[in-house]
Amino acid sequence: MTGAVIAIAVVLIVVGGITGSVIAYFRLQRHRADAPAMAEYRRLAEESVAQQESLRGQLAELEARIKGVETLLRSVD
Repeated sequence: MTGAVIAIAVVLIVVGGITGSVIAYFRLQRHRADAPAMAEYRRLAEESVAQQESLRGQLAELEARIKGVETLLRSVD
């Protein structure tokens, strides 16, 4: 009886190890497939940040122009 329990335990350990290895392998393959997509998302995020900073600069320039026009209009009255 003890020999059968040991044999079953060994088989379960081996099957568990193989199952874990297969799962780890397919997770690695999925991660490798996702890496280019994540790099593209990162590039898009950096690009959007650069565009947002550019828009902030343009907005600040427009705000300065509007203040100049307001000052000019107040001086006319």
